[in-house]
Amino acid sequence: MTIQPRRPGANSLITGSALTFNFAMALPGRASSPHTQRAYFRWVDQYLVAIAGIKPADGATRYQRMSALPVPLLQESLSAPQFRAWLGMLARDGHGKQGIGQARAAVVTLASLLSEAGWLDDYTSAAMTNVHPPKAEDGQRPGRWLSPEQVRMLMLSARRIATSDNQMLRNTVVATVLCTMALRREELALARWGDFSMQNDRAVMRVHGKGRKMAVIDVPRPVMQALAQWRRVVALGEQRPMETSPLVRRLWKGGRVSRQGLTPDGIWLIVSEAAVAAELGHVAPHDLRRSVAGALQQAGVPIEQISRLLRHSNVAITERYLGRLPQRNEGAVLMSDVLGLEGDDSPLFDL
Repeated sequence: MTIQPRRPGANSLITGSALTFNFAMALPGRASSPHTQRAYFRWVDQYLVAIAGIKPADGATRYQRMSALPVPLLQESLSAPQFRAWLGMLARDGHGKQGIGQARAAVVTLASLLSEAGWLDDYTSAAMTNVHPPKAEDGQRPGRWLSPEQVRMLMLSARRIATSDNQMLRNTVVATVLCTMALRREELALARWGDFSMQNDRAVMRVHGKGRKMAVIDVPRPVMQALAQWRRVVALGEQRPMETSPLVRRLWKGGRVSRQGLTPDGIWLIVSEAAVAAELGHVAPHDLRRSVAGALQQAGVPIEQISRLLRHSNVAITERYLGRLPQRNEGAVLMSDVLGLEGDDSPLFDL
């Protein structure tokens, strides 16, 4: 049954003759953080892909979709039974408690905004709000924790997968920044050339973090070297790029540098493809952030320094973060050695 609006023509978020809802315009009133908004867009897109059968979108295409969501499609797709089934699918696919909670919040927010606009009945919106997330593992997914040698392999692979000189320079910047400075992919996508400066004879970078937080962190020499080479192809003969221009850019076919910045999804793709080429399996950008934290902890770096690099609000958060990393648990190996079993040369199970 088609739901008629309670206030025809009263909501500017409903656009066009095709009757679409501008979720991108409505969402900032509910989720002010750009990181949260992008996450909500991603979850809503995944919901509609699974329930409505539309093709997935990313980057600018996803934002355009969120700016003009077809109202009839939303009315058909938003219901408590479908919503409950989708959350169950996420749990079966191994998503953690935190991820499922955010997915639920994204779709509930969309339903609530549609109800406020008069394009979804209050009963359906309330019923979806009452859908409880299924049981899942607490916290974030464990993810990967790469050894320093594996991190070096991924950095080298990011260069080797390039199909042009400019792509190699761009990929080097992306991999070197993520693997040393522990930036989130969203933070790297937001970075501008003007974020770099010298303070007290130290190269530093201003990082635009989660929740509109800003931090200044030191820039290691390898990153400065990678940036120097990348800058020569970005600035096109000028001394340096415009301060407001994106640090990492998209590339046209043939390697020509675009003026548009690389999206978080584009950064994810570089890391993913480099990991596969290096035969490391699935690796996400946030796994590199975990790997930096884990390597520093194993090297004996004080937790206060690790916390500053990760830009956590307090050390307790860093302690919980490090506590979620997969620690070595060699008790069974030691017991096997006590029993004298480690000397057995029979074939091993191939992992």
